[in-house]
Amino acid sequence: MNKIKPNPKALLPILIFLVLYLGCGIYFEYLSPEEGRMGFYVISVVVAFGISLIVAFAQNKALSFDEKIHVCAQGIGDDNIVIMLFIFLMAGAFSGLAKAAGGASSTANLMLDIIPGNLAIPGMFLIACLISMAMGTSVGTITVIVPIATEIAKTTSFNLPLLIGAVVGGAMFGDNLSVISDTTIAATRTQGVEMRDKFRENIKIALPAALITLAILVVYTLRNPGTELGAFEYNVWLALPYFIVLVLALVGLNVFLVLGLGIVLFFVIGGLAGTLSFSTAFSAMGDGTTGMFETMIVTILVASISALMKAYGGFEAILAFIRQRARSDKGGMFGICLLTAFMDVATANNTVAIVIAAPIAKEISEEYHVAPRQVASLLDTCSCIMQGIIPYGAQLLVAASLSGITSLEIIPFLYYPFLLCVCMVASILLSRSKAEA
Repeated sequence: MNKIKPNPKALLPILIFLVLYLGCGIYFEYLSPEEGRMGFYVISVVVAFGISLIVAFAQNKALSFDEKIHVCAQGIGDDNIVIMLFIFLMAGAFSGLAKAAGGASSTANLMLDIIPGNLAIPGMFLIACLISMAMGTSVGTITVIVPIATEIAKTTSFNLPLLIGAVVGGAMFGDNLSVISDTTIAATRTQGVEMRDKFRENIKIALPAALITLAILVVYTLRNPGTELGAFEYNVWLALPYFIVLVLALVGLNVFLVLGLGIVLFFVIGGLAGTLSFSTAFSAMGDGTTGMFETMIVTILVASISALMKAYGGFEAILAFIRQRARSDKGGMFGICLLTAFMDVATANNTVAIVIAAPIAKEISEEYHVAPRQVASLLDTCSCIMQGIIPYGAQLLVAASLSGITSLEIIPFLYYPFLLCVCMVASILLSRSKAEA
């Protein structure tokens, strides 16, 4: 078999995507904004990747159209891609059912009822961490918690941007660590590692950042005390499935079983609590899976584009660029971080960034002997760092919209994402050389 030669021209599809998606996003978000519409959602990411795939097919006349279709089919048919698609479907059904049952709001209100009012800011951070880990979505967590945080700010003397920054930080913490998050699913499946192994690697980076953030928030609230909060309504039984799913996932139970059990629990408890009926439960599951369709289509398109770029020599071109600069496994890890961060800045979607960067990261890990669990952790962590601080990302745009402030006002108070970046760099510098694959 002939060795594939580096070919920078094979990266043209990604360049086309960046020009289309990032260029149009910047234009419609900042140069020509439309009322009530997020600029980075004017052009669909699916359309942008679809055009990029057409460009990829137009390249390399040495391969026939049928041969290119075969290359795409092999990329889409990879075991990890197929498993990832199935998990996306189940995660969507779980999230839709949990939201309709009222599980997220009950869990948040339960925690708020326990936490003292004068510690509301660190309390909101902890609640966002827990909800995001249980729900597996940072945007979903922000949607649930930010309205509560906004009301707290109105009735107390707490700084609203600081409260929102704490919520966003907690949401990114949980998204990064949750075993049912689409970012975790993408990072682990593309690298062929178990979720619990990635979690153990990830917690070494995320926990110190979270503890430092918590300490900063506690010091702030002690120096700037607010007023006591009112009572919050909740149903303990509706919060219970989230805690069960969280515990079972952390002990290493198969993710399909975890999600399946979570769906059954919410179906039964929601019915008994009167928040779900037979019809609304199935409708909610359908809405949840439908919400995953774009992510699944993007995964299929990116798998196809990546397979073609790899066959054309695009991956080899990137690896050659990294080889010229990386002299050790640490250099390889920094290369993975920069690649993932760049893709997230370009796509404003952490899952998409991981799916694009993952195949190249796998090649880097094999060449520089970086353990797959470390690669999965770096992919997820880097994408969450960037996604948590870019002002045009869905997380900050949604948080700003719900709280009535701008995303730029929130950025100075995003302690957790910035500290996570520091901890990630420190973990790479302190990592043992030539980790076991």
